Amino acid sequence: MSENMLVVLSIPFLGTVLGSAMVFFMKKSIHKTVEKLLIGFAAGVMMAASIWSLLMPSMEMATEQHEISWLPAVVGFLLGIGFLLLLDSIIPHLHLHTDKPEGIKAKIKESTMLVFAVTLHNIPEGMAMGVTLAGAMIGNVGISLAGAISLAIGIAIQNFPEGAIISMPLRTQGVSKLKAFVYGTLSGIVEPIAAIITILLTNAIVPILPYLLAFAAGAMMYVVVEELIPESQEGEHSNMGTIGVAIGFVIMMILDVALG
Repeated sequence: MSENMLVVLSIPFLGTVLGSAMVFFMKKSIHKTVEKLLIGFAAGVMMAASIWSLLMPSMEMATEQHEISWLPAVVGFLLGIGFLLLLDSIIPHLHLHTDKPEGIKAKIKESTMLVFAVTLHNIPEGMAMGVTLAGAMIGNVGISLAGAISLAIGIAIQNFPEGAIISMPLRTQGVSKLKAFVYGTLSGIVEPIAAIITILLTNAIVPILPYLLAFAAGAMMYVVVEELIPESQEGEHSNMGTIGVAIGFVIMMILDVALG
């Protein structure tokens, strides 16, 4: 694996680290309006990345492989959603917008499950990075290194508020700033790991790369619909979540079109 690829892989993780580090500079809690804006922003980035960085290259690659252009995209997308749905069903974790445990022990459990939930949902983002870089490595015209970089930057941008959303609530529950930072950072470590594993399997996955791109897109969209959108629209100031989605979507779209 080249040094350039390792640098690209580190970009999303850096976003999580910087976001988690906000716990050292911000007040003890995030204002609900700002939190909804950040969650909506992350959702918008992931939506745009799913379309321009994953589904469209999937269809272009399928055309090159003389398949029906939309078939791998449809199959992979539905499998990605189904896979995350299955994980959500068999692995207990916290749904931000529904589970509200009470009491000190419950708050500790909530903190642990929150980190676990975000860590679980970061896996598809790592896969997305891996399959995109794998496509660039094999010289596929549907995916360029610049496109992979734009996806890495987009994921890093949405990882920034995600890291803050993890570390700041932990701080409000009495966790030290350092521990809150570490927990937030650890939630993002699965991304480069998942990406590296995917890249190492490049030779084996080349024939099914269009399906894997769409699979990653489906998994990311599941996180958006199941977790981020409901959380951003709950209670007051839901319009800030909507504004965040629009801003995140447009920024990621511009990044992908400009660099891809």
